[in-house]
Amino acid sequence: MGPGAANTSPDHGTGTALSSDPGTSSVAPATPGDAGGAVTLAFGGDIHFEEYLRPLAGDPEGLAALKPLWGAADLRMANLETAITERGAPIGKEFHFRTPASALTTLANAGLTVLTEANNHGVDFGPDGLSDTLAARASSPIPIVGIGTGESDAYAPALLTVGGLKIAVFGADQVYEMTLANYSAGATKAGVASALPDTRIVKAVTAIRDEVDLVVVYLHWGLDYQQCPDGQSIATAKDLEAAGADVIVGAHSHRVNGAGWLGTAYVAYGLGNFVWWRSAEPDSRTGILTLTVDAAAARAARPGSRTTPVVTNATWLPLLIGRDGIPARVSPADSHRLHTVWDQARACTGLAASP
Repeated sequence: MGPGAANTSPDHGTGTALSSDPGTSSVAPATPGDAGGAVTLAFGGDIHFEEYLRPLAGDPEGLAALKPLWGAADLRMANLETAITERGAPIGKEFHFRTPASALTTLANAGLTVLTEANNHGVDFGPDGLSDTLAARASSPIPIVGIGTGESDAYAPALLTVGGLKIAVFGADQVYEMTLANYSAGATKAGVASALPDTRIVKAVTAIRDEVDLVVVYLHWGLDYQQCPDGQSIATAKDLEAAGADVIVGAHSHRVNGAGWLGTAYVAYGLGNFVWWRSAEPDSRTGILTLTVDAAAARAARPGSRTTPVVTNATWLPLLIGRDGIPARVSPADSHRLHTVWDQARACTGLAASP
């Protein structure tokens, strides 16, 4: 990760909204709680509040423009790639991200309903910063997963009832650097949930799968600036699918990676940046992934006993990050181009294009 690059994409709000282009095809509105109905889950990539994004953290409506982009999704999640603190000393690494706790209200007002803090910037400002982050999490207007006062807390899912479905949402970090080396959550040690090796997150999924209707895992994984998943990410996806995870999504590479079905799970290896300080392609390529869940099928069989996927449809809304650091809809030509990039990225994943 590095400083912001020169902008070549449109300013936020200057793009053209589409209704007919395949790149912006919409999921039919969910009918939550109805037998045979659908529940929709939407995911974005990495968010921080650095440089020219800092004022947004103090403005409750600073990211309100994101709200319409989620459509009718019942659950909306992203990766909060920053410590939540105004104190502490930066740990020994090149880039350090932080934001005040007021950013959580900004994100809630932007339409997000759950966040993960399991990433390589969650403890950028040491023990004091971690203490503040945990305090902010405790009073957050929306649930935050993947970080905690100890191992049991960090690996605990957010348990949400969405559209009549009981959903467990996990977060875990699989990128080894100073954060995991020094601030992985332990039995009595505060920190982030580590997926190195993936044993603990797999055990956490296994422990809950028979108590809920749907299991979602958001991972911080992969390699910087790579468009294909690494072997470790692929192995972890397979292990989580076998454990009962229905949805496995992730970010970190700053690139949009491929997505598709793996056994009974839907996997998205890289959602790219989302609210970010780089606004030139390819760093600015982003989007919102919306998944349709067959609610009746999800209720009929617990995740650990599934033989077919309950995610029946996936749509990708291509966006570009503008000069203001905020993703926006794009022209019809760019939407078609970026949707083609999304489809082609599946080629190196081993994932299926349909359930």
